[in-house]
Parts: sequence; C-alpha cells; structure tokens
Amino acid sequence: MSGKLLKGTTKNEACASPEKPASQLQAQGRREFFKKISALTIGAMIPPLWANSVSADARHRREIFNSSAVQQGKASIATILHTADIHAQVYTHDEFFVENGQVLYKKRGGFAVLKTMLNKLRSENPGNTLLIDGGDCFQGGGLAALSQGKAIIPLINDIRYDLMIPGNWEVAYKKEMMLQDLNGYTAAKICANMFHQTEDSLNGNLIFPPYWTSTIAGIKIGFIGYTDPKVPKRQPPAFSVGIQYNNPIDSVAKCITELKEKEQCVMVFLVTHLGLAQQVDLANKPQVQGVDYILGGDTHERVRNPIAGKYAKVTEPGAFGSFVARLDLVIENGKVKDKTYELLEVDPEKYKADSQMLALIKKERAPYLEELDKVIGKSRIPLVRYYVLETPMDNLITDAMMWKFKPDVTLSNGFRFCPPLVPERKTREAIITIDYLWSMIPINAEIKSGQVPGQQLWDWLEKELHNVFAKNTAERLGGWVVRMKGMQLNFTMNNEPGRRINWIKINDKPIDLSRIYTVLTCEREGDPDDMLCRLGNVKEPTLHNFTMHETLIEYLKAKSPVSPRIEGRVTATDAPPNLLSQLEGYGYEFF
Repeated sequence: MSGKLLKGTTKNEACASPEKPASQLQAQGRREFFKKISALTIGAMIPPLWANSVSADARHRREIFNSSAVQQGKASIATILHTADIHAQVYTHDEFFVENGQVLYKKRGGFAVLKTMLNKLRSENPGNTLLIDGGDCFQGGGLAALSQGKAIIPLINDIRYDLMIPGNWEVAYKKEMMLQDLNGYTAAKICANMFHQTEDSLNGNLIFPPYWTSTIAGIKIGFIGYTDPKVPKRQPPAFSVGIQYNNPIDSVAKCITELKEKEQCVMVFLVTHLGLAQQVDLANKPQVQGVDYILGGDTHERVRNPIAGKYAKVTEPGAFGSFVARLDLVIENGKVKDKTYELLEVDPEKYKADSQMLALIKKERAPYLEELDKVIGKSRIPLVRYYVLETPMDNLITDAMMWKFKPDVTLSNGFRFCPPLVPERKTREAIITIDYLWSMIPINAEIKSGQVPGQQLWDWLEKELHNVFAKNTAERLGGWVVRMKGMQLNFTMNNEPGRRINWIKINDKPIDLSRIYTVLTCEREGDPDDMLCRLGNVKEPTLHNFTMHETLIEYLKAKSPVSPRIEGRVTATDAPPNLLSQLEGYGYEFF
C-alpha cells in the first residue's frame, strides 16, 4: 500500500480555487402522551432495526472474500474503513439504539476497543486496507478540552490512521492550535476548501493539500477532502479567524479531473464533513460526476446502506467511535467487479480492549484526573441528545439557566454530540462528572442576556427553523432545533420559509409580539455585543460573569438527582417528537 499527498499547494496550484465563494400531531392535550414517551426516552415510534439487511451485507462480504477469483488470485479486495465525529470519547460509553420500535442502550466505543477492532479488520485484508477519519476528532470531551486537543494526538496515532480531514469543531482551540494538533497526527491531512487568511505571503494558500492518493489492490484511488464552509457561522466566529472557507462546488470538478487524468485514479472518493443532507445534495450535483462515494460526517448519522445520489453514493459512520463503516471493493483487471458496505458496531463484548491503549489513555488523563473525575451530580433519567426537536439533556441545561437567572426564556444551541448517560441498574442513577459536562457543553461560555421584542423573537425562530429544515439543503446549518425553556414552539416543518411557526407561548401565554422579553443564552466569542445565539440586534445585552459550566454545577448541587424529561417544549404538526434525522425522501432512518 502506498500513499501520496499533493505537496506545496499554493493559491496558483492544484484543484482548489482560492477565490471567495460566490399525520398530524396537535400540541394541546398531549401531557399524558409526553409522560409515557419520556419514560421510554421516546422510542416507541421509531422503526425497528434492519437486521436482515445488515446480516445480508455480512454474508455478501464473506462470499466475495471466499470467491474463486479472490482465492485464486485473479481478483483482489480493497477495504476502506471510515470513522467520523469521535469527539474525543476515549472510553467505552452508553450508546443509543432502537430495536423492535423501542429505545435501548448498549455499551459501545472506546479507543481501546476501537483499536482492537481495527487491527482485526486490517488483518482480514493486510496491505489492502485504508483507515480514514472524517473530522471532529479532538474536541468534545473533557480530556480534549483541558489539553486543547493535545492529549488525543498520541491516542489517534496509536490507532494508525492513514488519512484525516478537519471537521467543523477542529477550530475549537483556534487556528494555531488546530494546526499544531492536526500536524501532530502521523496520518495524511487533506482539505480542498480551507485557506490561510493572513497579512503575509500565505494569504490565499491552501492550509492542507486538497487530495491524497493511495494504490491498493492493484488500483490507484484518490481522496478529496472538504469541510463545512459555514464554520464561521456555526461556531463562534473567533474560532476561525485567519481561515477562509470556500464552497466545495467551487473546486470539486477540477479536483476530480486532476485525479482522473493527471493522477490516473481508477476511483475517486470525497471525504467530507458537511452533514448528511448536504452530502446527499452534493451527490446530486453534476460537478461531482466521476466520484464513486462521498464518505461523509458531521451530523452523526448511521448510514447502514449507502444512499444513492444521481452521481455518487453517500455514507456516514455514526459518531463517538461507536461505529466503523466498512467498504470492500473487489478489483479484477483494474476494475471494480463487486462491492459490499457495512456499518459495524464497536462492541466491547466482541473486541477486547487493547491494554496498551488503556495505559496510554491513563497516562494522558493523569495530569487532569482529579478534575475530570469530579462528581457534580446524578440523573435518574437517561441523558440523551439524539432527537431533532427536544432532548432530556438540553432540557436539563436550559432548566439550570432558568433556575439560576429567572429570565422569560432560556436558549441553548442545538448540539447533537455527546453520547448518552444511562442510570446504573443497581442505583438507578447516572453519575455526572466534569468530564461528561465537557461532552454536554463543549464550550464553557459566559452567560449573556438581552431584551427582545416578541416579533423579533418570532422572526428569529423562523430563521432558525429554516436553518434546520430548508428544502434547499445547501441552506442548512447542520444543527437541530434550538433548545428552550420558558417558551413553547409549534411549527410545520414542511411549510414555506417564514411560514413554519403555528404558535409560540411564553410563560404559558401566547406570545405578545409587542412585548419585550428577557432572553438568556450563552456568549459566542467573536459575535457582536448585541447578539445572542445568532439572534442579533438585541437591546441591553448583559454578560453575567457566570459560565455555562458554573451554572450547571450549581444547579446539580442544589437539585441532584435530576429527572429531565421530554415535555413538548418544541412540537411539529408533521413530525413526531422523536424525530431523529432531517433527511427526507431517501428511505434513510437513524437507528
């Protein structure tokens, strides 16, 4: 196996242009319904696992490995393994599943289990296996936060990735730290749409090479990297200072041509961190003609069968190191003759944790051990964050903000990352630590409030809903519906932009569009002073000299054990309360 990077890429070279980018559910009378679904963590309405499909994929894989052509050496197999959105979850953790229409939790993931599993998969096809990560790797857990990503580097290097791309959260420690962390990886790094934005000669140059090639199983394969160009909007603006992002559509056709004609690649893959809806949208664009697969990330979706776009197929491998996507390609006479894809679970009962990795994790955690393992509270309810509309975890966070500051409305970003935390069977309580707090709230931002007219709040929520449910997926920002306390929202997902909201209540009363409300959320570094959680032009913006972490720690000390439940704070007329994915029309289901 060999790998090749395009080196020395400048604004006048390579494929990336440096130019700037040109069923109805009613809300009333639902109280008993929500009590029932909360007890199950609202799982009863989700389709059952596609177990037959998954087992069929495994049978197909065994068939192609045992085929006469492969056994006789007439054909070879190229294996591509793919992870994404690990978010620094170094230990085996609770993971969310749906079986027979019911939610259940299983232990999955952990770097030590992942390493054993990946080594086993490599051994099944030695010399012809590539391991790729699709970004958001060194941010999202306590160890990563306290070390600014540094402690994750030796762990990833011990797993031996071949190729990585930056995700939208790689900028969490700002540009220079991002560069130090990513360059600490032994794996190749690519990204065709991130450029230096500086006052020196680097201005306009690509930060990373746009593509990488590798020859395995007798064919040359090219990989083009892309991350989300909306990072300056999705993340606090200060995080991405010094970086310019372009839309993948600006350069992808040129990159494909270079890989096909100049590099003579038989297959071309995009490795992207754009979110499933946008990746499927990209797969339907003529500019990606010539791409075989889009190996996606960002929205933590579990794609168990590749989604077919007009020009390429799309996959996404879940999150938190709980899953590995596996693609096997049968190569005969330089052509792809057969293929099979599976989403595999990182199961600690199937793969024994690697002792060397466990020791390495212990070493990296040692300087921060006392802080990370500090217990700050308990929960009697599973803390889970997979739902698009409302989650127990975010209800806990907004409850804490309301309790501490008593505004009219509290808001929290629609984060999707953070694995579940499930009560232990014996104690019926889940232990919340500082480490887990960093997973729940990845940015320990300062609390901020402002005065907002009802009409402005209504208009802003229309924009936020459009960011989540825009029919043109290129207009989506990748998150879920903003989380809230003190306010109830009912909307119709498939209505036209600006007409999705049916009603809003604040303090159990219909919103008064002329009234001024106190709204409280967190500060986003780099935003204008008069902005709250992408809500601009607020009056009397006030910083409270108190952080999100301090707020939750104080709340848990006073209220623990907590029992945050789904309450119907956000409801839709055309979507169930347990909606798990934004992607419509492709038969895809998250489970």
